[in-house]
Amino acid sequence: MIYRKATTNDVAEMMKLRKRQLIDEGIEPSVNMDDELLSFFERKLRDGTLIQWLVEDQGEVVACGAVLFYEFPPSYTNKTGKKAYIANMFTDENFRGRGIAKELLAKLVKEVRAAGISKIWLGASEMGRPVYRKFGFIESDEYLELDLAKWTVK
Repeated sequence: MIYRKATTNDVAEMMKLRKRQLIDEGIEPSVNMDDELLSFFERKLRDGTLIQWLVEDQGEVVACGAVLFYEFPPSYTNKTGKKAYIANMFTDENFRGRGIAKELLAKLVKEVRAAGISKIWLGASEMGRPVYRKFGFIESDEYLELDLAKWTVK
């Protein structure tokens, strides 16, 4: 297995992996999001707020994981306000159970530490939760979401 950082030359592969990940999580492909994915990956890779690792086996990308960097207002528990978000974690079903996700997480945590950030957060699928718990992530109820497409004034 070859672990390597993605570049803008890998955006098409990253787009394919993102769509596979979403389908694997049970989300039906109901819209074409190619233009948005292309723009997102190119922009974030260029500005350095996304670092994505790819895992290749015999020239085929079989897994990936990314970290996105965000700045929030400083707080008493995070005086820099900087946080990292783990995203795009996906391993092809034929390669699961081999420790690939754990190795990707270790590489992503190393990237976060190198950036001087001490807070990492993520959203996990049911399938991914055991991997993250075993790695040391702790679940919290800190984050809530409001879907404005479904929201009406009450």
